[in-house]
Amino acid sequence: MSLTRRVFLRNGALAAVGTSIMPAFLARAAYAAESLGVKNKRLVVIFQRGAADGLNIVVPHGERAYYAMRPSINIPRKEVLDLDGFFGLHPSLSPFQPLWKQRHLAIVHAAGSPDPTRSHFDAQDFMESGTPGVKVTEDGWLNRTLHSLPTSAPSQSAFRAIALGPSLPRILSGEERAVAVNNINDFSVGGQNPKATPISNTFEAMYEHSVDTVLHGTGQETFDAVRMLKAADPGKYKPAAGADYPNGRFGDSLKQLAQLIKANLGVQIAFADIGGWDHHVNEGSTQGQIANVLHEFSQSLAAFWTDLGDLAEDTVVITMSEFGRTARENGNRGTDHGHANVMFVMGGPVKGGKVYGHWPGLEQTQLYEGRDLAVTTDFRQVLGEAVQRHLGNKNLNEVFPGFDNQPGKFLKYLG
Repeated sequence: MSLTRRVFLRNGALAAVGTSIMPAFLARAAYAAESLGVKNKRLVVIFQRGAADGLNIVVPHGERAYYAMRPSINIPRKEVLDLDGFFGLHPSLSPFQPLWKQRHLAIVHAAGSPDPTRSHFDAQDFMESGTPGVKVTEDGWLNRTLHSLPTSAPSQSAFRAIALGPSLPRILSGEERAVAVNNINDFSVGGQNPKATPISNTFEAMYEHSVDTVLHGTGQETFDAVRMLKAADPGKYKPAAGADYPNGRFGDSLKQLAQLIKANLGVQIAFADIGGWDHHVNEGSTQGQIANVLHEFSQSLAAFWTDLGDLAEDTVVITMSEFGRTARENGNRGTDHGHANVMFVMGGPVKGGKVYGHWPGLEQTQLYEGRDLAVTTDFRQVLGEAVQRHLGNKNLNEVFPGFDNQPGKFLKYLG
């Protein structure tokens, strides 16, 4: 096979024009992918930071107690986007309806961490490390996922594991190389070094003197890759028809991730987050704080799905939040820190159009500690299925140490 003068894959708006500027790692990856017939399967993890209110996101409108405990912030039955007669979506999640009907969107309710903490910091740390209750874990579960993935062309890529943000998050920290990209239009790339600056000679100088092992894991290939992006002028990127990204950091992150995936840069694992979920006061119902952030959340993910086109068939997206909210609203028309939550799973191989997991109920005797939705599905069950069945990493004891995550316990949301 001879490489042509440009690498351009499926609506790819980023291309390496001219072999003189094509990074060596990209040439190796492209050659391996074509010669071996490798399909690059991707896992994208989205973190809803702040503890999202799962009960007002996927509403148990068939549960009498839900309306009794939330007199001012409940989602009225007539406003709920019904899914199966018992559960329904918040009306701001209407962009998810086509995905649900096409069976590319699944829901796992009453999911979460078994650890009882209601501390944002600790709960996020446990979910990113993948070891609830253990504070000494040094690396993140997404980084450990990279250890035993099947060998393929993406392993050559500097963008194999990527976080959209100014610094590398806990979930991707570890021995395997990963890169944080804040804005590919400004070429800001960061590692764990808090002084990471826009990519330039300054950044390369910082790298040369850095003792950050994550940055050392990317090396010159990262610089080559960013130079390629710069040569391709990503500021001129046009999303696919119908991919309507909202304004804001989250929508921008997913749009940039779509660019990187469509440019055939070997993205295999990606991470992005969205804040604004900690609604202790005036949470709102069909209007207000939760409605606004849900609109941004769902419209961004729906646009990302549309933008990927055929590449969505090999992509799985999973959303998670550190814990849920109290079943009862508080005196400020908000909700306090709770326990179980809801997770979304979106993708080509997903057996969607179904709410998975065991529903524990909201009657007083069914609540966790008398106040919260109980966890009936450990979040690692949901993640482990994607790691093993989609990415092909069968060493789940390494990815989630101390957790008995066997295939027989999977929810089987993947076809």
